[in-house]
Amino acid sequence: MRIPAAVTSRLPGRLGDTVGATGRPVVSVVRLHGVISAQAAPVPRQVINAHSVEKLLERAFAPEPLAAVALVINSPGGSPTQSQLIGDRIRALAAEKDVPVLAFCEDVAASGGYWLACAADEIYACSTSIVGSIGVISSGFGLDGLIEKWGVSRRLHTAGGSKSRLDPFLPEKAEDVAWLTGLQEQLHDRFADWVRERRGDRLATGTELFDGEVWLGERARELGLVDGIGTAHEVLTARFGDAEQRPVEQRRPLLARLGAGGPSSAGPAELGFELLAALETKATWARYGL
Repeated sequence: MRIPAAVTSRLPGRLGDTVGATGRPVVSVVRLHGVISAQAAPVPRQVINAHSVEKLLERAFAPEPLAAVALVINSPGGSPTQSQLIGDRIRALAAEKDVPVLAFCEDVAASGGYWLACAADEIYACSTSIVGSIGVISSGFGLDGLIEKWGVSRRLHTAGGSKSRLDPFLPEKAEDVAWLTGLQEQLHDRFADWVRERRGDRLATGTELFDGEVWLGERARELGLVDGIGTAHEVLTARFGDAEQRPVEQRRPLLARLGAGGPSSAGPAELGFELLAALETKATWARYGL
């Protein structure tokens, strides 16, 4: 597997420095699994956001001596803002602790999931991993025909002509779609800039990498989207043989750890929103056949 020279120059020295310290060096292993969203999910651990991973990342970078941090990523993407917040936080902690970060793609590291992977100094994937989807997508429903069929009138009052853009209960307007497209293009440019910033001259030329396409692990390696093929255990054992690979997991609330917690007291409206959130989560994974 190919190792970038810029990273290779740092790793042996870092590991050598920590071997002589009290105790074994540590490689923290953090699992980032789920859709990236600021909104909560029916099952909290199915969602990744800056708030939910803040303490997790702080604990991952806390051990002394620390040889490296490994991110095990399984995410179809989601919120671009949450992806950026998490990626920036990882880079800030890596700079503060002066340790390398390695990312390992599992089933899928696509869209925002690949944004997170690019926060690492090196990226690895399985040969069957789905990698890429460097693009922006928006989805919703048009319900204006439905409420008309049922004889429901929509009463919407706004101050400001743009406040009702893309309202799902109103007919779609061409100017609203044009506005959304412009916003998506700006977000897409920011995504592509981040990938170029993090991957640099490792990216292949002559192939369009930023059109939202996805690739399996080996092809992603040829295109420079990942650095090698291998699992976290394989790569970390080979690179940091003297280090303890220490999983860092989210701490569950005390009542959950004790097996407590009664039935949901949510009303019909809350249960409906939970069902929609679950369907949206499933649809996001389904884009990649998962």
